[in-house]
Amino acid sequence: MTIASDEPQVASIAAPSVLPGKRRRTSRLTRNRWGYAYVAPFFVLFACFSLYPFLYTAWISLHDVDLGDVDGAQWVGLANYSDLLSNEFFWNAARNTLTIGVLSTVPQLAMALGLAHLLNYSLRGRTFFRVAMLLPYATSIAAATLVFGQLFGRDYGLINAGLEAVGFDRVDWEGGSWSSQLAISVIVIWRWTGYNALIYLAAMQAIPEDLYEAAALDGASKWKQFLHVTVPGLRPTILFTIVVSTIGAVQLFGEPLLFSGNGTTNGGSSNQYQTLGLLMYDQGWTNFHLGQAAATAWAMFLIILVVVGGWALLARCRARAER
Repeated sequence: MTIASDEPQVASIAAPSVLPGKRRRTSRLTRNRWGYAYVAPFFVLFACFSLYPFLYTAWISLHDVDLGDVDGAQWVGLANYSDLLSNEFFWNAARNTLTIGVLSTVPQLAMALGLAHLLNYSLRGRTFFRVAMLLPYATSIAAATLVFGQLFGRDYGLINAGLEAVGFDRVDWEGGSWSSQLAISVIVIWRWTGYNALIYLAAMQAIPEDLYEAAALDGASKWKQFLHVTVPGLRPTILFTIVVSTIGAVQLFGEPLLFSGNGTTNGGSSNQYQTLGLLMYDQGWTNFHLGQAAATAWAMFLIILVVVGGWALLARCRARAER
């Protein structure tokens, strides 16, 4: 009789210890349901337009796919990647991408840093100059590239006219390898310098004024303050702009596509300024080889991972050395 009477008591004591936890989880989900509802559209769009194409491109890169017969894809494994590594056009496009990336990124960030440093002082009309620096970024890439294509024209271009006026010969900007890559780099520099300058300016304004006052009291000039106060304070921002500019350089597409004015994807008569982005487009939508285009896209993604990982590792090693 004693045992039978104790069992319900144990059950009645144990049951409340489980229910409060369930009630807390249920109430937490109920309380946060509107938060989940608000963020759900982002995850749905991300899954449809980012995650699914990302995974589908990886799957397509392992198949031999023709644009006219996508359903007839044949499994080839890593054959597209091995063909890519033995393709001279891929290495030519990789070299061109690297050259244009260096020629555009280094001067662009250096000029952006200098402009931001000037705008950080109390200049008359600072707001006007800050807005004006964003105008190239807001300009249509197609319109800007076509205008620069006319400026760099061989026979009637304004730049060649200026060179002739000071005694130099005309330059075939589109026909040469270095000249065409330099011209495209100028377009990229013009478009992105102001954007990066405003990023640097915002980071400069977050640096405490006490550091500049202490440096001035120690007798540091404006140049030394820039080197020993401003630049160290901007290191995370500089790393960010380097990473973003590197990603943009690897994915460069619009400027070389429209530079010649005819919209061809071969990057000149001898592929002298064909980038990886142009090569990917040419493989997929000109030659109809979607598998090779997908492999090129994944090669670009891996290049970005390696470069960004290298910059992050370098920054971490530098931070540890300074400690």
